[in-house]
Amino acid sequence: MVRDSDDMKVPPHEASPDFLRLFYPFHYMVGAAMEEALQGPFLSHHEAVILWMIHSEAENGKSIPRKEIERLISSWYELGSPAVTKVLKRMAGREQPLIEIRNSQTSGREKLVELTNQGIHEIEQMMDRANRMIDRIITGWTEDEIKNGLHFLQQTVDRVNILRSSLS
Repeated sequence: MVRDSDDMKVPPHEASPDFLRLFYPFHYMVGAAMEEALQGPFLSHHEAVILWMIHSEAENGKSIPRKEIERLISSWYELGSPAVTKVLKRMAGREQPLIEIRNSQTSGREKLVELTNQGIHEIEQMMDRANRMIDRIITGWTEDEIKNGLHFLQQTVDRVNILRSSLS
């Protein structure tokens, strides 16, 4: 979490209220549209998040310790261990399972969550749906607008990461 502290005081900028005005539509409206695209017609919100975490956070993009899923998802949502277990079991118990839950080779108590071929296929579908949504959003933009938008978003992510790490 990024918190304001005395050592991080900076002078106010006249554009800050304009950024704040865009926070709600960007965070909630754009974020919701992207989440809906990622979910598609068959995934729950938490299933989509877990698949995306495995894709984004796993070293090989295919398997991740269950405890790591719990840690990551609890940093975004108020979802406890029993709820995570329920979502994982649902994902593993489908007619065409998205994941397989195995015992870890390094710990008898730890579980490893691994994508199945269907899970890999679903992530590919998620990416396709999200890319199509982005294509619809940026249709009609100039190359400069696209380049500047990407640059701005990357700078914002980088700055928030710096602010978060300075508080750790």
